[in-house]
Amino acid sequence: MKFVALDVETANADLSSICALGMALFENGEILREWYTLVNPLTFFDGMNVSIHGIQPEDVEDAPTFAELAANLWEILAPNIVVTHTHFDKASIHQAAEVNGVSIPSISWLDSARVARRTWPECARSGYGLAPLCRKIGYEFRHHHALEDAKAAGQILLSASRCTGIGIAEWLERVELPITPRKRERKSIVRDGNIDGPLAGEVVVFTGSLSMTREEAADLAALAGCEVDSNVTRKTTLLIVGELDITRMGGHDRSRKWRKAGELISEGQEIRVLGEHDFRKIMRRARIKI
Repeated sequence: MKFVALDVETANADLSSICALGMALFENGEILREWYTLVNPLTFFDGMNVSIHGIQPEDVEDAPTFAELAANLWEILAPNIVVTHTHFDKASIHQAAEVNGVSIPSISWLDSARVARRTWPECARSGYGLAPLCRKIGYEFRHHHALEDAKAAGQILLSASRCTGIGIAEWLERVELPITPRKRERKSIVRDGNIDGPLAGEVVVFTGSLSMTREEAADLAALAGCEVDSNVTRKTTLLIVGELDITRMGGHDRSRKWRKAGELISEGQEIRVLGEHDFRKIMRRARIKI
């Protein structure tokens, strides 16, 4: 079993704003090589993101840009199956390539969260975040460090393969097999997610001025696999912010939901904040018609 595990950290809610990148080459259950680099995203750092990963703007002043790293990055990724935990790191690589005008080669991607959800029944609907899964398999790591998170994703895949006897090539097919959905009452803009969507298991909340109605946004998110809630809670994993609101830097210029997400993030909850622009692009890549 040979693969490269990858993880990125971003400077702000824009997925293209990669400020750190970590990779680990696994073969036969061992790490053969590691890579870690800071990246200059050539954009601003949001305090919320800094509070998660601790990378400051001054830390990346002399770091290479994504465009400068791309050629070497493709040399590592293109020949291998690339493992990320959830869809977002893959989306960040695609977004950064697009923003920097860099062509991206064909890459075989495998989501270790989808692997975990099909390995351990108790993780099918919840508990498949990087931290709880690592606690489950007994792997200790430094969360929100790109290299540490990449190695953790690799360890989750190895553990799942040991548990099931399924190799990485077969996992590429098995992650597309269905999981039995759980039904729940539908109300307001609350939606149940398509259990087989690429964002299955994410709990999304919308805030700010969107270019579509909340109902339309909720329907798109549900088709992609997200459960949609009307308020930020301790179950929330994803907050979508209207583009007109995303550049607001002051705490109380932000919506109540955004401020609530910030409070929960400061308490250790993992919530990813994205702009509507990135949300739309993720929907298109998930083949959701907008």
